[in-house]
Amino acid sequence: MATLKHSRQRDCIKEFLMGRYDHPTADMVYAHVREEFPHISLGTVYRNLSLLSEIGEIQKIVCDGPDRFDANTEPHYHFTCIHCGAVEDLEFETPPSFDGLTPKHFGGSIHQMNVSFSGTCAACTKKS
Repeated sequence: MATLKHSRQRDCIKEFLMGRYDHPTADMVYAHVREEFPHISLGTVYRNLSLLSEIGEIQKIVCDGPDRFDANTEPHYHFTCIHCGAVEDLEFETPPSFDGLTPKHFGGSIHQMNVSFSGTCAACTKKS
C-alpha cells in the first residue's frame, strides 16, 4: 500500500472529530475546517472524510439523512432520533444472543457487525 501523504487539512478534520461526540455531518466538518483553511472546498472535506473512513481512522455512519462521522473506531452502537436526526452513542456490550451465530448460520468469517437503533431521543420525548 502506498504511503499516505501528510495533510494539515486532514489533521484538522481528525482533531475536530476527536473533540466531538455528536457525530457531525460533512457540512458541519466543512464549516469548522474553513475557519482554519478558508479556501478549502467541500469536495476536499468529503474526499478526506471518505479516505479517513476507508483506512479505519474514523467511522462513517450512514443514516436516513446526511452521513455522520465518528472518531471513535472502537466497536459500539449508535442511536438515531427519527424526529430531530440526532445520532448518539449507545454504550453497552454485544448482547450474548449474537455469540455463536457465525459458525451456526454462516460458513465464512465476519470481521465487523453494524447494528443501529432508531426511535425518539430524550430531548424529543420531553418536547412531546
